[in-house]
Amino acid sequence: MNTILAPARASRAITQRPSRRVGDLLREWRQRRRMSQLVLATEARISTRHLSFVESGRAQPSREMLMHLAEQLEVPLRARNALLVAAGYAPLYAERALTDPQLDAAREAVQLVLHGHEPYPALAIDRHWTMVAANGALAPLVARADPRLLETPVNVLRLSLHPDGLAPHIVDWAGWRAHSLQRVERQAQASGDATLAALAEELAGYPAPEGADLEPSRERAPLADVVVPFRLRTDIGLLSFFSTTTVFGSPVDVTLSELAIEAFFPADAATGEALRAYQAKRMEMEAETESTADAEATGRGG
Repeated sequence: MNTILAPARASRAITQRPSRRVGDLLREWRQRRRMSQLVLATEARISTRHLSFVESGRAQPSREMLMHLAEQLEVPLRARNALLVAAGYAPLYAERALTDPQLDAAREAVQLVLHGHEPYPALAIDRHWTMVAANGALAPLVARADPRLLETPVNVLRLSLHPDGLAPHIVDWAGWRAHSLQRVERQAQASGDATLAALAEELAGYPAPEGADLEPSRERAPLADVVVPFRLRTDIGLLSFFSTTTVFGSPVDVTLSELAIEAFFPADAATGEALRAYQAKRMEMEAETESTADAEATGRGG
Protein backbone atom coordinates (compact mmCIF):
# COMPACT_ATOMS: atom_id res chain seq x y z
CA MET A 1 0.00 0.00 0.00
CA ASN A 2 2.92 2.26 -0.68
CA THR A 3 2.84 2.67 -4.44
CA ILE A 4 3.08 6.21 -5.79
CA LEU A 5 0.18 7.06 -8.05
CA ALA A 6 0.43 9.83 -10.63
CA PRO A 7 -1.86 12.79 -9.90
CA ALA A 8 -4.04 14.02 -12.74
CA ARG A 9 -2.34 16.72 -14.77
CA ALA A 10 -3.99 20.01 -15.61
CA SER A 11 -1.22 21.82 -17.49
CA ARG A 12 -3.21 21.83 -20.72
CA ALA A 13 -6.08 23.63 -19.04
CA ILE A 14 -3.66 26.23 -17.72
CA THR A 15 -2.43 27.11 -21.19
CA GLN A 16 -5.87 27.56 -22.72
CA ARG A 17 -6.96 31.02 -23.71
CA PRO A 18 -8.13 32.77 -20.52
CA SER A 19 -11.74 33.83 -20.09
CA ARG A 20 -10.97 36.18 -17.18
CA ARG A 21 -8.99 39.42 -17.16
CA VAL A 22 -5.85 39.42 -15.07
CA GLY A 23 -7.07 42.49 -13.19
CA ASP A 24 -10.24 40.70 -12.12
CA LEU A 25 -8.22 37.70 -10.91
CA LEU A 26 -5.85 39.93 -8.94
CA ARG A 27 -8.77 41.73 -7.32
CA GLU A 28 -10.32 38.41 -6.31
CA TRP A 29 -7.09 37.27 -4.70
CA ARG A 30 -6.69 40.57 -2.87
CA GLN A 31 -10.25 40.38 -1.56
CA ARG A 32 -9.79 36.71 -0.64
CA ARG A 33 -6.83 37.78 1.49
CA ARG A 34 -8.96 40.59 2.92
CA MET A 35 -6.49 43.25 1.89
CA SER A 36 -7.36 46.75 0.73
CA GLN A 37 -5.65 48.25 -2.30
CA LEU A 38 -3.74 50.52 0.07
CA VAL A 39 -2.43 47.64 2.17
CA LEU A 40 -1.39 45.55 -0.84
CA ALA A 41 0.21 48.51 -2.59
CA THR A 42 2.13 49.40 0.56
CA GLU A 43 3.41 45.85 1.07
CA ALA A 44 4.29 45.54 -2.62
CA ARG A 45 5.91 49.01 -2.57
CA ILE A 46 3.96 50.31 -5.53
CA SER A 47 1.48 53.15 -5.80
CA THR A 48 -2.17 52.55 -5.04
CA ARG A 49 -2.95 54.30 -8.31
CA HIS A 50 -0.90 51.81 -10.31
CA LEU A 51 -2.52 48.84 -8.54
CA SER A 52 -5.94 50.31 -9.22
CA PHE A 53 -5.08 50.69 -12.90
CA VAL A 54 -3.89 47.08 -13.08
CA GLU A 55 -7.07 45.75 -11.48
CA SER A 56 -9.31 47.87 -13.70
CA GLY A 57 -7.46 46.88 -16.86
CA ARG A 58 -6.14 50.37 -17.58
CA ALA A 59 -2.55 49.20 -17.08
CA GLN A 60 -0.86 45.99 -18.20
CA PRO A 61 1.38 44.51 -15.47
CA SER A 62 4.79 43.19 -16.41
CA ARG A 63 5.56 39.54 -15.76
CA GLU A 64 7.81 40.56 -12.86
CA MET A 65 5.18 42.86 -11.33
CA LEU A 66 2.53 40.15 -11.60
CA MET A 67 4.71 37.61 -9.79
CA HIS A 68 5.65 40.23 -7.17
CA LEU A 69 1.99 40.87 -6.40
CA ALA A 70 1.27 37.13 -6.37
CA GLU A 71 4.05 36.68 -3.82
CA GLN A 72 2.57 39.34 -1.54
CA LEU A 73 -0.85 37.68 -1.85
CA GLU A 74 0.56 34.17 -1.26
CA VAL A 75 -1.11 32.92 -4.43
CA PRO A 76 -0.58 29.15 -5.02
CA LEU A 77 1.67 28.19 -7.93
CA ARG A 78 -1.20 26.81 -10.01
CA ALA A 79 -3.08 30.09 -9.69
CA ARG A 80 0.10 32.07 -10.46
CA ASN A 81 0.28 30.26 -13.78
CA ALA A 82 -3.35 31.23 -14.39
CA LEU A 83 -2.52 34.89 -13.65
CA LEU A 84 0.36 34.80 -16.12
CA VAL A 85 -1.78 33.24 -18.85
CA ALA A 86 -4.55 35.78 -18.24
CA ALA A 87 -1.98 38.56 -18.73
CA GLY A 88 -0.74 37.02 -21.98
CA TYR A 89 2.42 35.41 -20.61
CA ALA A 90 3.58 31.79 -20.65
CA PRO A 91 3.18 29.78 -17.43
CA LEU A 92 6.25 29.92 -15.19
CA TYR A 93 5.79 26.78 -13.10
CA ALA A 94 5.89 23.30 -14.59
CA GLU A 95 3.32 20.71 -13.62
CA ARG A 96 4.81 17.25 -13.91
CA ALA A 97 3.31 13.91 -12.98
CA LEU A 98 4.88 12.50 -9.82
CA THR A 99 6.16 9.63 -11.97
CA ASP A 100 8.18 12.09 -14.12
CA PRO A 101 11.93 11.28 -14.01
CA GLN A 102 12.67 14.89 -13.01
CA LEU A 103 10.76 14.27 -9.78
CA ASP A 104 12.60 11.04 -8.94
CA ALA A 105 14.30 12.60 -5.91
CA ALA A 106 11.03 14.01 -4.58
CA ARG A 107 9.22 10.71 -5.14
CA GLU A 108 11.97 8.83 -3.32
CA ALA A 109 11.79 11.34 -0.47
CA VAL A 110 8.05 10.69 -0.11
CA GLN A 111 8.63 6.95 -0.04
CA LEU A 112 11.40 7.32 2.55
CA VAL A 113 9.18 9.39 4.83
CA LEU A 114 6.26 6.98 4.52
CA HIS A 115 8.38 3.87 5.04
CA GLY A 116 10.40 5.46 7.82
CA HIS A 117 7.26 6.38 9.74
CA GLU A 118 6.21 2.75 10.16
CA PRO A 119 4.90 1.17 12.33
CA TYR A 120 2.70 4.27 12.43
CA PRO A 121 0.37 5.27 9.56
CA ALA A 122 1.29 7.96 7.03
CA LEU A 123 -0.08 8.94 3.65
CA ALA A 124 0.61 11.46 0.89
CA ILE A 125 -2.26 13.52 -0.54
CA ASP A 126 -2.74 16.06 -3.31
CA ARG A 127 -4.55 19.40 -3.10
CA HIS A 128 -7.99 17.77 -3.22
CA TRP A 129 -7.18 15.23 -0.47
CA THR A 130 -6.76 12.43 -3.00
CA MET A 131 -4.41 9.76 -1.69
CA VAL A 132 -1.22 9.55 -3.71
CA ALA A 133 0.61 7.00 -1.57
CA ALA A 134 0.46 5.36 1.86
CA ASN A 135 2.50 3.03 4.02
CA GLY A 136 1.45 -0.42 5.18
CA ALA A 137 0.47 0.78 8.64
CA LEU A 138 -2.64 2.43 7.22
CA ALA A 139 -4.27 -0.93 6.48
CA PRO A 140 -5.83 -1.61 9.92
CA LEU A 141 -7.33 1.89 9.98
CA VAL A 142 -9.30 1.38 6.77
CA ALA A 143 -10.09 -2.34 7.08
CA ARG A 144 -13.72 -1.73 8.10
CA ALA A 145 -14.48 0.73 5.28
CA ASP A 146 -16.62 -0.21 2.29
CA PRO A 147 -14.19 -1.47 -0.40
CA ARG A 148 -15.75 0.91 -2.92
CA LEU A 149 -14.35 3.86 -0.97
CA LEU A 150 -10.89 2.33 -1.28
CA GLU A 151 -10.97 2.15 -5.07
CA THR A 152 -8.58 4.53 -6.83
CA PRO A 153 -8.77 7.50 -6.63
CA VAL A 154 -9.27 7.44 -2.86
CA ASN A 155 -10.36 10.72 -1.29
CA VAL A 156 -9.16 10.70 2.30
CA LEU A 157 -11.83 13.05 3.67
CA ARG A 158 -14.61 11.17 1.90
CA LEU A 159 -13.24 7.91 3.27
CA SER A 160 -13.10 9.42 6.75
CA LEU A 161 -16.57 10.99 6.95
CA HIS A 162 -18.71 8.86 4.63
CA PRO A 163 -21.28 6.72 6.50
CA ASP A 164 -19.90 3.65 4.68
CA GLY A 165 -16.33 4.65 5.48
CA LEU A 166 -14.65 5.28 8.81
CA ALA A 167 -17.39 7.49 10.25
CA PRO A 168 -19.28 4.75 12.18
CA HIS A 169 -16.03 3.73 13.87
CA ILE A 170 -14.75 7.19 14.86
CA VAL A 171 -15.01 7.99 18.56
CA ASP A 172 -16.38 11.55 18.95
CA TRP A 173 -17.50 11.59 15.31
CA ALA A 174 -19.08 15.04 15.74
CA GLY A 175 -15.85 16.57 16.99
CA TRP A 176 -13.74 15.04 14.22
CA ARG A 177 -16.32 16.01 11.60
CA ALA A 178 -16.30 19.63 12.78
CA HIS A 179 -12.49 19.70 12.70
CA SER A 180 -12.33 18.16 9.21
CA LEU A 181 -15.00 20.43 7.75
CA GLN A 182 -13.35 23.51 9.20
CA ARG A 183 -10.04 22.47 7.71
CA VAL A 184 -11.29 21.82 4.17
CA GLU A 185 -13.50 24.93 4.19
CA ARG A 186 -10.51 27.02 5.27
CA GLN A 187 -8.42 25.52 2.47
CA ALA A 188 -11.16 26.16 -0.09
CA GLN A 189 -11.43 29.78 1.00
CA ALA A 190 -7.67 30.33 0.97
CA SER A 191 -7.12 28.70 -2.42
CA GLY A 192 -10.32 29.64 -4.24
CA ASP A 193 -10.48 26.01 -5.39
CA ALA A 194 -13.99 25.14 -6.59
CA THR A 195 -13.36 21.40 -6.25
CA LEU A 196 -12.45 21.81 -2.58
CA ALA A 197 -15.55 23.94 -2.03
CA ALA A 198 -17.70 21.23 -3.63
CA LEU A 199 -16.00 18.58 -1.50
CA ALA A 200 -16.72 20.57 1.66
CA GLU A 201 -20.38 20.83 0.67
CA GLU A 202 -20.54 17.09 -0.04
CA LEU A 203 -18.96 16.19 3.31
CA ALA A 204 -21.28 18.53 5.21
CA GLY A 205 -24.26 16.71 3.68
CA TYR A 206 -23.33 13.25 4.95
CA PRO A 207 -25.76 11.88 7.56
CA ALA A 208 -24.56 11.05 11.05
CA PRO A 209 -23.67 7.40 11.65
CA GLU A 210 -26.35 5.44 13.50
CA GLY A 211 -26.07 6.04 17.23
CA ALA A 212 -23.48 8.81 16.93
CA ASP A 213 -23.67 11.86 19.19
CA LEU A 214 -24.45 15.01 17.21
CA GLU A 215 -22.44 17.23 19.56
CA PRO A 216 -18.68 16.99 20.17
CA SER A 217 -17.82 14.83 23.16
CA ARG A 218 -16.80 16.50 26.41
CA GLU A 219 -14.67 13.50 27.32
CA ARG A 220 -11.02 14.52 27.60
CA ALA A 221 -9.03 12.33 25.24
CA PRO A 222 -5.21 12.11 25.42
CA LEU A 223 -3.60 15.37 24.17
CA ALA A 224 -7.06 16.93 23.63
CA ASP A 225 -5.88 20.15 25.27
CA VAL A 226 -3.24 20.74 22.59
CA VAL A 227 -4.38 18.94 19.41
CA VAL A 228 -7.56 17.46 17.94
CA PRO A 229 -7.23 13.69 18.50
CA PHE A 230 -8.38 11.09 15.99
CA ARG A 231 -9.73 8.00 17.77
CA LEU A 232 -10.83 5.01 15.75
CA ARG A 233 -12.25 1.60 16.61
CA THR A 234 -10.38 -1.00 14.54
CA ASP A 235 -9.89 -4.76 14.38
CA ILE A 236 -6.72 -4.35 16.45
CA GLY A 237 -8.39 -2.24 19.12
CA LEU A 238 -9.16 1.41 19.84
CA LEU A 239 -6.43 3.54 18.27
CA SER A 240 -5.79 7.16 19.27
CA PHE A 241 -3.71 9.52 17.15
CA PHE A 242 -2.58 13.06 16.62
CA SER A 243 -1.25 14.05 13.21
CA THR A 244 1.32 16.31 11.56
CA THR A 245 1.40 17.72 8.03
CA THR A 246 4.62 17.97 6.01
CA VAL A 247 5.03 19.87 2.74
CA PHE A 248 7.96 20.49 0.40
CA GLY A 249 9.86 23.69 1.14
CA SER A 250 10.14 26.30 -1.66
CA PRO A 251 8.75 24.13 -4.49
CA VAL A 252 8.86 25.41 -8.08
CA ASP A 253 6.71 22.60 -9.50
CA VAL A 254 2.92 22.75 -9.22
CA THR A 255 2.59 19.07 -8.31
CA LEU A 256 5.12 19.28 -5.48
CA SER A 257 3.60 22.51 -4.17
CA GLU A 258 0.27 20.70 -3.76
CA LEU A 259 1.64 17.52 -2.19
CA ALA A 260 1.39 16.96 1.57
CA ILE A 261 2.24 14.08 3.88
CA GLU A 262 -0.12 13.37 6.77
CA ALA A 263 1.69 11.41 9.47
CA PHE A 264 -0.16 9.90 12.43
CA PHE A 265 1.48 9.43 15.83
CA PRO A 266 0.12 7.37 18.75
CA ALA A 267 -1.58 9.54 21.35
CA ASP A 268 -1.30 6.84 24.02
CA ALA A 269 0.85 3.84 24.88
CA ALA A 270 -1.81 1.28 23.93
CA THR A 271 -1.98 2.59 20.36
CA GLY A 272 1.77 2.40 19.96
CA GLU A 273 1.86 -1.16 21.28
CA ALA A 274 -0.99 -2.28 19.01
CA LEU A 275 0.66 -0.84 15.90
CA ARG A 276 4.06 -2.31 16.73
CA ALA A 277 2.45 -5.72 17.21
CA TYR A 278 0.59 -5.35 13.90
CA GLN A 279 3.84 -4.40 12.16
CA ALA A 280 5.67 -7.42 13.58
CA LYS A 281 2.89 -9.78 12.48
CA ARG A 282 2.77 -8.21 9.01
CA MET A 283 6.52 -8.57 8.53
CA GLU A 284 6.37 -12.19 9.71
CA MET A 285 3.62 -12.97 7.18
CA GLU A 286 5.54 -11.23 4.40
CA ALA A 287 8.65 -13.23 5.26
CA GLU A 288 6.67 -16.50 5.17
CA THR A 289 5.15 -15.57 1.80
CA GLU A 290 8.57 -14.73 0.39
CA SER A 291 10.04 -17.97 1.74
CA THR A 292 7.22 -19.99 0.16
CA ALA A 293 7.70 -18.24 -3.17
CA ASP A 294 11.44 -18.93 -3.10
CA ALA A 295 10.83 -22.60 -2.30
CA GLU A 296 8.37 -22.94 -5.18
CA ALA A 297 10.81 -21.25 -7.55
CA THR A 298 13.59 -23.59 -6.44
CA GLY A 299 11.32 -26.59 -6.95
CA ARG A 300 10.45 -25.53 -10.48
CA GLY A 301 14.11 -24.96 -11.23
CA GLY A 302 15.01 -28.42 -10.00
